Amino acid sequence: MEDLNRRGLLRAGGAVGALGVAASVAPWTWSPAGAVPGVGSGADPRGVWDDESDQIVAALIDRGEVPKVNQILRGWTKNGQALPGGLPGDLRDFMERARQLPAWADQRKLADAVTFNQKRGTYLGVLYGFASGMMSTVIPKEARAVYYSKGGADMKDRITKTAKLGYDIGSLNAYQPDGEMVVTCVKTRLAHSAVRHLLPQSPNWVNAAPEDKPISQSDMMVTWHSLPTTAWRNLNRWGVPVAANESEGFLHSWQVSAAMLGIEDQYIPATWNDADDQAKHVLDPILAPTPEGVKLADILLGLGKNLDLSLLSRGVLGALTRFMLGDQIAGWLNIPREPVWSPLLETAWGPYVAVREGALNVGVPKEAYWLFDEFLRQFVLFYMSELRMPINIEIPVINNPHYR
Repeated sequence: MEDLNRRGLLRAGGAVGALGVAASVAPWTWSPAGAVPGVGSGADPRGVWDDESDQIVAALIDRGEVPKVNQILRGWTKNGQALPGGLPGDLRDFMERARQLPAWADQRKLADAVTFNQKRGTYLGVLYGFASGMMSTVIPKEARAVYYSKGGADMKDRITKTAKLGYDIGSLNAYQPDGEMVVTCVKTRLAHSAVRHLLPQSPNWVNAAPEDKPISQSDMMVTWHSLPTTAWRNLNRWGVPVAANESEGFLHSWQVSAAMLGIEDQYIPATWNDADDQAKHVLDPILAPTPEGVKLADILLGLGKNLDLSLLSRGVLGALTRFMLGDQIAGWLNIPREPVWSPLLETAWGPYVAVREGALNVGVPKEAYWLFDEFLRQFVLFYMSELRMPINIEIPVINNPHYR
C-alpha cells in the first residue's frame, strides 16, 4: 500500500515541484501549424511513442535475438553501407525504411549546416556538453530513465555515446554516404525502443516515475530542445553573429535528426521562433531537480578527475555548468559557486566571444583569453579521445544492474 500511495503522489507531480505538476496536467496547446509540414493531428505527444520500432524491438528482446543483432550491427557504421546479412527480416525491413532521409530533407540547407559547424564547432562542443549535457540531469523524466536503465550503470560510456551524436551531426559529411549520422540515429532509435520495453519491468523506475512508459514523443522533443534550441539561445545570448542561411542550415540538420530518431513531423518545429515557442511549452516548465538527476550530475562533474587535463577539474566544470545554466539549476545540483572561474566567466566570456568573432577589439586580459582557449582545447581533446575509439550504440537487454 505504501508503494501504491507513493506512486499516486508521483503521478500527481509531487516529485517534480509545482511547475512540473502544472506541466504534467496542462492540455497540449502547441499548434502543428508551427511544425515542418504545417499540419498535423494535434495529438498530445505525451501519449505518443514510436510504435513500429517499439513493437519490433520488443519482439527481438522476447525472442532472445538482441545479442546476435548487436554483434551483426557492429560492422554497420557508414550511412551508405548496405545493411549486413543475418538480420531478422522484420528488423531489416524496418531499418531500410528508417535509414531514409525524410522527403523534405534539403541538401542545400544541410551544406549550409556544414559551413555553420565549421565556424562554430568549438562553441557547440562546449554547449552540447554543459548547456545540453548537464541540463539532462534536471529533466526529471530523462534523469530517471537514464539512472535506472543500463546507461546509468556506466555514465562515461553513456555520455560518450551521447557525444557521438553531437559529433556526427557536426561533421562535414554528417548525412552523406561516408558519414555516420544516419547510422547513429537509427541505432539510437532502436535503443530507445528497448528502454521503453525494459524500464517498466524495473521496480525502482516504476516506483520513481509518474509515467507508465518512458521516452514519449514529448520526452524526445524535450531532449531535442536541450540540444539545438538551447545552443541557439546561448549563441544569441552571447551575441554570436550568424548568417541567415547558416542559421537555417543548422536548424535543418537538427530537424532531419529529429525525424531520423523517430519523432513525428507534426512535432518538429519549422523555424527557430517555432522551436523557441515549443520549448517554452515542453522544456522550460518541466526543469526540476530529482534525486536521480543530482546523482547523475555528480558523476558527470567527476568524469575528468583521472585525466591529465588540468582545466577539467570539478570546480571548473561546475563553474561552466553554473555559467551556462544559471544559478538556480546549479543550486538544484549542489554545485557551489567557484571563487575564481565563476566571476571570470561572468565578466570575460562576452568580450572573449567578441574577440573571437572579430566584432570589436575589447580588452580581454591575455591570461583569460588563454585560459578560455585552453579550456576549449582540453574539453575537445577529452571527448575526441573517446570518440576516436570504436563506439557501438547497442540495443540493451537489461536495466541498470545495480537497481534490479
